[in-house]
Amino acid sequence: MSKPPLPPAEYYARLPHHLVGAGVVLRDSDGRVLLVRPTYRSDTWEIPGGALEHGEYPWEAAVREVREEIGLALRPGRLLAVDVVPAQSDGQPPLVNFVFDGGVLSPAEAAVTRPCDEELSAVAWSTRPERNARLAPHMARRINACLQAAETGRTVYLQYGYPPEDGHG
Repeated sequence: MSKPPLPPAEYYARLPHHLVGAGVVLRDSDGRVLLVRPTYRSDTWEIPGGALEHGEYPWEAAVREVREEIGLALRPGRLLAVDVVPAQSDGQPPLVNFVFDGGVLSPAEAAVTRPCDEELSAVAWSTRPERNARLAPHMARRINACLQAAETGRTVYLQYGYPPEDGHG
């Protein structure tokens, strides 16, 4: 005798739970990337972005987060990367990140970019060595892969910042 099927709500409750985030890579005319310093983390900087709200699409979240965090009304360009981050020892569940191309800001726009949200304490236009020093290693790998994707016109799939063909992740 077979078991009756589970009601949908019970079935879905048994599935793993993941966070979904969206971010934007913004560049200036010197090729630097905008990083933001969150007040709720002391171990790393990030790019503008954050978690999706209920019913929100990743692209919409990227638009909202850039507006909330740095006050910029921006329509991000194409998807540069999807990065899947495993669960973390601090209790963070697995995370799926969508990263969009924010393009190159004009010198005037870049000069007035500032935190507009209490979640941020600073912004910094960062060269590659500065990014690698400020970002957690997986985030530095993610941003470097996104910049390469922007140059080549490709979209990349990453696992903790690595392409799966690299044998990591």
